[in-house]
Amino acid sequence: MGVAVLTMGTRPKELRALLDSVAMQDEPPARVVVIGNGTGSLAELPDGVHGVELPENRGVSGGRNVAIETLRSFGDVDVVVDLDDDGLLVDTDVFRRLADLYGAEPALGIVSFRIADEHGETQRRHVPRLGAKDPMRGGEVTTFLGGGHGLSMRMLDQVGGWPEDFFFTHEETDLAWRALDAGWTVRYAPELLLQHPKTSPARHAVYYRMTARNRVWLAKRNLPAPLVPVYLGVWTLLTIARTRSLPGLRAWFGGFAEGVRRSGGDRRPMSWATVWRMGRLGRPPVI
Repeated sequence: MGVAVLTMGTRPKELRALLDSVAMQDEPPARVVVIGNGTGSLAELPDGVHGVELPENRGVSGGRNVAIETLRSFGDVDVVVDLDDDGLLVDTDVFRRLADLYGAEPALGIVSFRIADEHGETQRRHVPRLGAKDPMRGGEVTTFLGGGHGLSMRMLDQVGGWPEDFFFTHEETDLAWRALDAGWTVRYAPELLLQHPKTSPARHAVYYRMTARNRVWLAKRNLPAPLVPVYLGVWTLLTIARTRSLPGLRAWFGGFAEGVRRSGGDRRPMSWATVWRMGRLGRPPVI
């Protein structure tokens, strides 16, 4: 196990608590890296934690790619565990359970943790499955949670890392779709808990623009051509129905136009067999 944590330096107490919870695991990781994403200089880190200071904020995707390359350079990491810097591992057997999952399933590419607040409540958006009200129901899924997850290094070697241009939003789905298309399994394991404060993604000022732009890029990069307008049409209708903020809608459509105009990276459409597989898993790539 190699643990990667991104931080912007704004949560020093939470970061230290997280690193303490990592150190308390009954099967400790081989490596722990903290990426200062545009922090300038990192605060003092515990012994054994490797810090990397980036001069500018490269977003979730860029920062996590640096973490992957840093862990890969050590040569002894099989699974990358990404954890949010304001999360907390409340159980001490998380890494042991995760190692058991990977040991039992050679084609396991991605394992998504369950995210719950300090009261044990999981937000609906943190259940990676359509129509699922029970956050304790695990199994194969088609996407995963960015706050806490494991990534097979063999899978990353095959399909590549995070989509650098995305910065943040939908980067998990892009990686999951590429993994599925390469034959890997994405599994939601609710027994692996990351405690995390309840938040809304719309708290970020650029959320509406980036979520729309990256939605377009996600489709352009990964979907067979006939599904691109279907997927984007469905999400446009859903956004209009759900969004109560007129400034938010304007930003969303601005981001959508940006996604159409600009390239989000190389286009490698998934096979129709992958589309069928995703449909059998309960989430065909049209929603």
